[in-house]
Amino acid sequence: MPPAPRPVRVALGTLLIPLVIATLIGLIALWPGASRRVTDPVTRLRGTVENATPACPLGIPAMPGGPCGTATVRIGRGDEVVNATVPSGRSAPKIEPGDRVVLQSSGRGDYAVVDYDRSRPLLILIALFAAVVIGFARWRGFTSLIGLAVSFAVLLLFVLPAIQQGEPPLAVAVVGSAAIMFAVIYLTHGISVSTSVAVLGTLASLALTGLLGLLVTNAMRLTGAGTDETAILSNLLVGVDLRGLLLAGIIIGTLGVLDDVTITQTSIVNELTLADPTLPARRLYTSALRVGRAHAAAVVNTIILAYAGASLPLMLLFVAGGARPMDVITTQAIAAEIVRGIIGTLGLIAAVPITTALAAWISVKRRI
Repeated sequence: MPPAPRPVRVALGTLLIPLVIATLIGLIALWPGASRRVTDPVTRLRGTVENATPACPLGIPAMPGGPCGTATVRIGRGDEVVNATVPSGRSAPKIEPGDRVVLQSSGRGDYAVVDYDRSRPLLILIALFAAVVIGFARWRGFTSLIGLAVSFAVLLLFVLPAIQQGEPPLAVAVVGSAAIMFAVIYLTHGISVSTSVAVLGTLASLALTGLLGLLVTNAMRLTGAGTDETAILSNLLVGVDLRGLLLAGIIIGTLGVLDDVTITQTSIVNELTLADPTLPARRLYTSALRVGRAHAAAVVNTIILAYAGASLPLMLLFVAGGARPMDVITTQAIAAEIVRGIIGTLGLIAAVPITTALAAWISVKRRI
């Protein structure tokens, strides 16, 4: 593509620079300080099982040194060996000698096996994932992994601590999503006029998604409660805005798909322009929009099924209890997941015409 004329670059800079400055100001204003820490006297340790007895029958508690439900575990790679109890039941870990496990201790010398230690296979899987991405996409794959690391850094260092500290979850999600978007899109796709168009399309769609989420959650009187996780959060973080947390989840969950759609639409317009530089803006828009409709239709199914899959155990629980389908989908927890999927999809659909129109306008201006 030929370079964009200076007036176009100035116009894009005039739009983007204030948004970048506003994001930086938001990060500074909402950056977490001394967060509210939850006092947890429980210590978690990792070790290797050396010996284990069979699980105790139902109704018989496991006791350290008893005939059932116990294990001898070596802590880390040191010489300390402890006796630990092993929980029973269908969901309890079935341990054998050589298994790497997680122990929980209250500090009084009693230990209990609570889970398997999955750190080693997880690290291997992450390394394999990174190797495949870099091997296939080369430098672009490497930059995308850097962008992914930035996304997790923003979530872990800013979004979650700020919400824990008591900042409004919606404001934190908007600022955090904008920071992730600027970093990830420019790192992955480079600094260019086309990338800037995708950034503007993503920002506009995120703003629309947040507004729609706010209106719909108000109209449906969704509080964000209704699950075990929110009940625990309400006890641990008194005063946390659960509805704001629901809106924050909608915005952050939509961000990743918007990146895909906006970059794709700008690339389609660029390719059409290269194939026929005489195409007017209207033809570029309508041709790229046809491709965008097919892409959006496919992604819609992906989003809805992703949210349905995440809620499958909860839906099964309701159905197993004899609830009717309409009773299931109108419960607080399931309705919230439906709203997530629908609002995210509407934001995705809006991204297609917005980004396509911007990209078509820029492509025509480049010929001048």
